[in-house]
Amino acid sequence: MNDKDEPDSKRFLIGVVGPCGSGKSTLIAGLEKEGFKCRHIAQEHSYVPSMWQKITNPDLLVFLNASFETCTQRRRLNWNNADYQEQQNRLAHALQHADLIIQTDSLTIEEVQSRVLDFLRAKR
Repeated sequence: MNDKDEPDSKRFLIGVVGPCGSGKSTLIAGLEKEGFKCRHIAQEHSYVPSMWQKITNPDLLVFLNASFETCTQRRRLNWNNADYQEQQNRLAHALQHADLIIQTDSLTIEEVQSRVLDFLRAKR
């Protein structure tokens, strides 16, 4: 990958939201290795629906989603389904405004990153 293949990574900000255990930190680490500027937006912990916009206002919003079972397995969370549903409620506004939504349950880390990079290339 070279600078001609991607948007200007120094100015372009990618925001990543989703429930705990959906793969946000892993995706951000991979994209940052590729030279992108990313921000983990902890919208799942905020009662303010548009916090993601007010604090970060990214150029691109990626929503990673995962099922209750996947989230609790990946992070070994001591949640019940109501905890998961509350995070989904807090994420609803971001989901409605996301530029790219990826269900990560059955995807590898590389597949998730590849989908984001393919999306970025298509937007050029």
